[in-house]
Amino acid sequence: LGWALAPLGALYGLAGRLRMASGRAERAAAPVLCVGNLVAGGAGKTPVCIAVAEALRARGVAPAFLTRGHGGRERGPLAVDLGTHDSAAVGDEALLLAAHGPCWVARDRAAGTRAAVAAGASVIVMDDGFQNPHLAKDLSLIVVDGAVGFGNGHLVPAGPLREPVARGLARAGAVVVLGEDRAGVERRVAGALPVLHARLEPVEEARALAGQAVLAFAGIGRPEKFFATLEALGARVVERRPFADHHPYRPEEVMALVDRAAALGALPVTTVKDAVRLPDPLRALVRVVPVRAVWREPAALDRLLAPLLIGLPTGVPHG
Repeated sequence: LGWALAPLGALYGLAGRLRMASGRAERAAAPVLCVGNLVAGGAGKTPVCIAVAEALRARGVAPAFLTRGHGGRERGPLAVDLGTHDSAAVGDEALLLAAHGPCWVARDRAAGTRAAVAAGASVIVMDDGFQNPHLAKDLSLIVVDGAVGFGNGHLVPAGPLREPVARGLARAGAVVVLGEDRAGVERRVAGALPVLHARLEPVEEARALAGQAVLAFAGIGRPEKFFATLEALGARVVERRPFADHHPYRPEEVMALVDRAAALGALPVTTVKDAVRLPDPLRALVRVVPVRAVWREPAALDRLLAPLLIGLPTGVPHG
């Protein structure tokens, strides 16, 4: 099927090349660090953004997140306010990022960067936007799911790629392999770019699920990753319910899941990204399993970040 759809993939690639060549990339007044990927769908960019921002804060600089706000109606530039905005307004990723620091939603990434810098940001951590041609990046990290790598090597719709791997890697500063590298990503990239390794690790409270029967549901790029995480925790996953990425949950859907879990004698559990899309009155009925990105070698990230920080004002409290 991939080969059959390859001509359409070629047209998609041509459109991408023309888009990248259109216009001139604006240079921001602060360093821009982009956390992107080469495939359509989730690869774990948002947890990596949060981990990068934590590393920057630990070095005394003030990062702000920038995201397009996928799934939200606001065009921005808009500073996300957790007290007033919901996923319908700004998208789920923006809410996750805003829980860890200042976050700006902007369809126009350059305008969003200007707004964030005016509000005091000294570094921009951009979630996605690697293929956006209108904002210059000082460092781009390409996140790759170690379980699937670059897929079948074809462009959308023949495969998962947004652009050819070689072209994308030529603009990147490093590759982040998330999870076990079962697809040979490091072997493919070796010598061309630094390769960092990280894993998604549930927070300590999630270990209470060990031995528990759970009904797991998730609307993320690869729901099976969440199901595998629960099994690794020792939970007994008695039923799996995958949904499309960014799925907006209706109240009746959530109640059906809660009722089904009760009938199975199980807990309904989901991801943090899904939880922000649940109707507020029903969120307390579902157990949420937060995860964080943990670096195998934090010093490797430090070496990449160091050139960005030269000359920047410091003094942001660590933590």
